[in-house]
Amino acid sequence: MRYTVTWLPAAQDELANIWNQAADPQAVTNAANRIDRTLLWNAEQKGRPDNGRRILIDLPLAVTFTVSPDDRLVRVVWVERI
Repeated sequence: MRYTVTWLPAAQDELANIWNQAADPQAVTNAANRIDRTLLWNAEQKGRPDNGRRILIDLPLAVTFTVSPDDRLVRVVWVERI
């Protein structure tokens, strides 16, 4: 199933902070783009479950996201650099 992927404003802000502080900003951009592409399809099967949410790691980033199958919507609620 195809999903629409959105990032909550707090996650977008944190991604911008990570990018601004990164030694390799392009690696952050590439990871964020891969995450978006990964979550487009069958997002409910991606990453690992965590208290009603899911966590996906794509170095150097990890994202926490929710999946709404009825709406076919993924919401990235948080991102961190790992």
